[in-house]
Amino acid sequence: MTRTAIVTGAASGIGAATVLELARQGYRTVGIDIALDGARNTAREATQLNAERHYAIAADVTNEARLIEAFDEAQIFLGHLDVLVTSAGVGETTPFMDLTVDTFRAVNEVNVIGTFVCIREAAKRMQPGARICTVASVAGIRGGGLSGTAAYAASKGAVLALTKNAARALAPRGISVNTIAPGATLTPMIAEHWKNEAHRTRVEGMSVLNRTAQPHEMAVAIAFLVSPQATSITGSTLVADNGLVMY
Repeated sequence: MTRTAIVTGAASGIGAATVLELARQGYRTVGIDIALDGARNTAREATQLNAERHYAIAADVTNEARLIEAFDEAQIFLGHLDVLVTSAGVGETTPFMDLTVDTFRAVNEVNVIGTFVCIREAAKRMQPGARICTVASVAGIRGGGLSGTAAYAASKGAVLALTKNAARALAPRGISVNTIAPGATLTPMIAEHWKNEAHRTRVEGMSVLNRTAQPHEMAVAIAFLVSPQATSITGSTLVADNGLVMY
């Protein structure tokens, strides 16, 4: 039976790269994103990579009712659900003392609560053997210090803890939950910051490999974590940061 996956944040960056990598590996996918045109472009590109049909759905992960509808729609298209990847997220770089509660709350609405609702809704539709991979960040491990500041770092730290709790809660259902913690990865989220050569050089120089990763590098790591080859791995964090934190 063809393996199936839902990927949020599928319009660009790590989410889009993950859809394409899963397509290369024979999956049928549904991409969910607030940017429907981008998600549709990813689905079309995925269709060119294998014989399976791929689908895109518009949904904002902060809109619980719409997100539940999107998962229902995805379930109808896929028939069954083997994999969820929660790549939808936002960055935030406001300095600590300038950060407002509204901004802090908005970042966490997307990165934490959106991730939680996706995990919950996926788990309702999954059978034993299914796998979930969330997308955190090294900012959640080291408290920022790269580009993201307090709201972003706190939200990604929460994703790390949420992943471990979900792994505990869903283990009786036979569902494994892991997370990947990327370092600097050249996605639209950091592209503007990388125009500042001094900033880019500083951040790259913090890693032993002295480089910025590409989204596909994160996608292949995610594809492993959601694969049947990773059966003994749950509640774990795969740090993919070119040797920045040595976590």
